[in-house]
Amino acid sequence: MLIGAQLFTLRDFCKTTEDLDNTLKRVADMGMTTVQLSGVCAYDSVWMAERLKAYGLTADITHFSYDRIIKESAETSAFHAAMNCKYIGIGGMPQHYMLPYTTEKLNAFFDEIRPAVELFAKNGQKFMYHNHNREVGIVDGKTVLEHICDAFPAEQCGITVDTYWLQYAGENPVKWLYKLAGRTDCVHFKDMSHNANGDVYMVPNGEGMMEYDEILKACVDTGVKYAYIEQDNCNGEDPFACLKRSYDFFKSRGFH
Repeated sequence: MLIGAQLFTLRDFCKTTEDLDNTLKRVADMGMTTVQLSGVCAYDSVWMAERLKAYGLTADITHFSYDRIIKESAETSAFHAAMNCKYIGIGGMPQHYMLPYTTEKLNAFFDEIRPAVELFAKNGQKFMYHNHNREVGIVDGKTVLEHICDAFPAEQCGITVDTYWLQYAGENPVKWLYKLAGRTDCVHFKDMSHNANGDVYMVPNGEGMMEYDEILKACVDTGVKYAYIEQDNCNGEDPFACLKRSYDFFKSRGFH
């Protein structure tokens, strides 16, 4: 399992291609070899492939435009192929399909995205759905995550398990990693702490309350290939420093 950087963590330093290029270099200089392209400026896929190669990086998953996925599916597939990026992801379904979730809304989402999902699989790629806390909500007796898995076979659709958001929802991330085995090629790692009032917030990995020894074991047991460090909110700290502390924590556990 490779530990990489979810560039959404560093999004404030990825607003221009010049800044993005510099950020890729800084991530590589930390020792990481894989990134997730998310929350960054527009970029050309051939240019990206060249910059990644220059820094010894790969971009193995994205969070990509939902509109482009459903309206320009072939072009989206080719865009990712130019970067040798297998996993094409979204950070969640569009707002109009959720809150509240219903069976009708879920089925409409599945029907809309199915042609793209099937095309990606035909081209040797895989669609990845990233969870937040809301996907463990129950619709007609099943969680939204279970409905997604029922709608698509594992070879077409994976789940980018965000361990933090599962714990935030009161769930056990370890349980879900085993439950979703076969779909969890990519995961997100961040850690959770709380203040005196009980309010939770994000901290670098290894500095919070999450049971990362158990989470790491479950990732190994279930064949996770890529784990991306993501800290949406660094609470005023330098995101690069937070990323480095997280990466050092995983290196101390034998992962890099």
